[in-house]
Amino acid sequence: MITNLHKTSLLILLFLVISCTATKLPVYDYKKSIAANSAAVVSAHPEATQIGYDILKKGGNAVDAAIATQFALAVCYPVAGNIGGGGFMVYRDKNGNSTTLDYREMGPAKAHADMYLDADGNAISELSRAGHLAAGVPGSVDGMWSAFQKYSALKDWSMLVEPSVQLARKGFKITKAQADKFNNYKDRFIQYNTAPNQYNTDKVWKPGDKMVQEDLAMTFEAIRDQGRDGFYTGMVADKIVEEMARGGGIISHEDLKNYKSVWRDPIIGEYKNLKIISMPPPSSGGVFLVQMMKMIEGYDLQEMGMHTAASVHLIVESERRAYADRATHLGDMDFYPVPLEELLDESYITKRMLDYNPMKATVSEDILAGDFAESEQTTHFSIIDEEGNAVSITTTINTGFGNKVVVGGAGFFLNNEMDDFSAKPGVPNVFGLIGAEANKIEPGKRMLSSMTPTIVEEDGQLRLIVGTPGGSTIITSVYQTILNIFEFGLSPTQAVQAPRFHHQWKPDMIMHESECFNLATKTALTGMGHELKDRGKIGRVEAIYIHDDGRIEAVADRRGDDHAMGY
Repeated sequence: MITNLHKTSLLILLFLVISCTATKLPVYDYKKSIAANSAAVVSAHPEATQIGYDILKKGGNAVDAAIATQFALAVCYPVAGNIGGGGFMVYRDKNGNSTTLDYREMGPAKAHADMYLDADGNAISELSRAGHLAAGVPGSVDGMWSAFQKYSALKDWSMLVEPSVQLARKGFKITKAQADKFNNYKDRFIQYNTAPNQYNTDKVWKPGDKMVQEDLAMTFEAIRDQGRDGFYTGMVADKIVEEMARGGGIISHEDLKNYKSVWRDPIIGEYKNLKIISMPPPSSGGVFLVQMMKMIEGYDLQEMGMHTAASVHLIVESERRAYADRATHLGDMDFYPVPLEELLDESYITKRMLDYNPMKATVSEDILAGDFAESEQTTHFSIIDEEGNAVSITTTINTGFGNKVVVGGAGFFLNNEMDDFSAKPGVPNVFGLIGAEANKIEPGKRMLSSMTPTIVEEDGQLRLIVGTPGGSTIITSVYQTILNIFEFGLSPTQAVQAPRFHHQWKPDMIMHESECFNLATKTALTGMGHELKDRGKIGRVEAIYIHDDGRIEAVADRRGDDHAMGY
């Protein structure tokens, strides 16, 4: 016989079970792989993907959806999504014409080559990585304004910005990963911020908590109503400059007013029957993606097999040589004569691999750049519209939450992209990347990047839209995803979710995800002279693949809160 006491105990037990189960459920219903017939969006957060999707459904094209997605990520993915940073866009229209948009940050007018050196000439790394002095002039709003003016189908700017106003004002539910980050960075927020905001508080964040950002909503209202000027002049610009004054930064009203994004010709390379369309400098991504693919074109990767010692060794040796070239020759083409033609010349690429030994690892100290007479908290999104226009955008504030400073009264993080310059030739940045004279700090100059937004054609047909965050691992993650599909025969979903590895010349080691190599591969690679290092997740690839029958497969990386939608 069940007594009332027993009933009460059972109800309490049932409540506890339901409560415990609920805390383990994800805040959002993630879609990591979807099939669509007309259009698709894949981004780092479900709220941003939904907003981009809604714009497509309302008749917007891929660029319209990209603008709305970029702004939404600044609200719901503040660790990397931004209006206080910059990025790169690769665009291919339905007729196969392609271009790129550079809205990378710039050095302020008061920036100079020795600004992060002490009296003895030693680099003070913290100054370029956190706090007000680490910020370059933001480019994201100008970039989106430029894209809107040139390619928008809706011709209604406010329609593209309004969703971010509402998302900031009404709030969104944070995920477990976001709650963890907000809590883990709390001390840094308190250390570097000069004004109260939603981050430098004593609140302990939990999954499902609502993040409301009234200051950011007002900033987006200014952008909505005044376009580009709503950010680079007026109230928002005043708040940025006031923030600089409080924290010892150097961005001025003139810096903001003078910022301009730039349309550039894409890097285009051929690999077998593929056409690679990617980003030119100041991104190093397109140059070295093409260079690495050309380095291995003459080898039979299919015969070697995926993640075998033979194929990993070959891929690593191409990565090693490309990153050596990156350290010496890459910078902003408007300030430095980047030898693009030479770097992509087939005879030069062939020469770079002459000392390749299929049985032995090269020592990085023995590899110099060829001689001629990127927390990895960036984010990427890929979009295709009903007409077949494609957008691949990678955007960033550099490391997680940029310079950790929220602009007082405006509600958004500033970048710490000045660390992507060479604070001193030969001194590695936060990602361990080495730089030289080509990437020294100069006023108005754009800092070198690893971002690699890419579009791939196969036999003249649009086939793949791809990119990823990941700092220095960006180029190699895009590289391996392309090889996974077109050489190793994986499905797009398998290719994105497969484990990854990375080599960047220095430090001289293969960094890899824990499940990447079996024991036999590890033993063989070690025997060749490679040092292996098990590290955390590498990249978060967002890909859209168009099958021969026109079916769209959009894939969001399993490594984060990434989400795909389409119709």
